[in-house]
Amino acid sequence: MSEASSLANKTILVTGAGKRIGRAVALALAGKGAHIVAHYRSSADEAKSLVDAIHESSGEAWSVQADLGDAEEADALIGRAVSVAGPLDALVNSASIFPNATLGEFGPDELARNIQVNAYAPLQLARHFAAQGIPGHIVNFLDARMVDYDHEHVPYHLSKRMLFALTREMAAEFAPAVQVNAIAPGLILPPENKDEAYLESLVHTNYLQRHGSVDDLARTVVFLLESPFITGEVIYVDGGRHMRGSFYG
Repeated sequence: MSEASSLANKTILVTGAGKRIGRAVALALAGKGAHIVAHYRSSADEAKSLVDAIHESSGEAWSVQADLGDAEEADALIGRAVSVAGPLDALVNSASIFPNATLGEFGPDELARNIQVNAYAPLQLARHFAAQGIPGHIVNFLDARMVDYDHEHVPYHLSKRMLFALTREMAAEFAPAVQVNAIAPGLILPPENKDEAYLESLVHTNYLQRHGSVDDLARTVVFLLESPFITGEVIYVDGGRHMRGSFYG
């Protein structure tokens, strides 16, 4: 733990902290001395393992379960986190869903589910976070392909475009007390049913000709949470993939 870190003793809620990106972010923040509220939906064992690992490193951590696909549960999550850990200094919205669905396939229920989990729930959490009335930071997770087009995951794509717009709007509305920024990952992790060979097959799609790691994302979260004069920004952690063409002109 770095004693010089401005995150020491700050309390941070990380959504989707049981696995993958959320877990890496939570561990990195705990390594800076932050107290972690680890949200999970169904990964109870993984969340417990994360909390135990932080405790073993002499850190503070708690786990809180909620289904962000349920608007009522999402609406209550900040209050529940505060009840176990006290006021929150930062919120990292890393939880998301990533179902396959093309333009010709998805229906209203699937679109609504993607919007609820990937866009509206982060807004619900952010509203309650800002309503604490104390200075803080919010970091939203987007997707580098939102500037292009993901034809295999259209409802997901639309929801991340929505969260991009909400990030800018929240940055304006919640200022000056709350800084709101976002990270747009590129080729970092394979889908849960794929392996590293999947990543290697796609390295040609970015300028650096390689894939990144969850540590790259975790370092970027730390940077944003430690930065006192950045808001409304999106950092692309994608090897330059977003520069290869823009579907939206």
